[in-house]
Amino acid sequence: QLQASGGGLVQPGGSLRLSCVASGTFRSINATGWYRQHPGKERELVATITSSGHTNYADSVKGRFTISGDNAKRTVYLQMNSLKPEETAVYYCMMNIRTWTTGDMIYWGKGTQVTVSS
Repeated sequence: QLQASGGGLVQPGGSLRLSCVASGTFRSINATGWYRQHPGKERELVATITSSGHTNYADSVKGRFTISGDNAKRTVYLQMNSLKPEETAVYYCMMNIRTWTTGDMIYWGKGTQVTVSS
């Protein structure tokens, strides 16, 4: 299971740090990422990071958001700076996990609300 935290209310231009930790027994984490979903819209990619540290960002967040991972802690982080009101959304973490019995599986956290408003 994935448990995300760190969402909340922040003023425009402010910062938040999201965290997502994986629980349970598995072999390793192949890749992790953050996605967001605005009301009435499809979920969209925000950022991903592989086990080797390769990162990928949506163009809209480049230079403001930073994704990082700590495999020993089974945790992925998303540092979000200079937040904009249009980035108000539910943010979901994702992990591509190598299990012991069923190969590689994709897991999603339940989501954490980020609200950017004055």
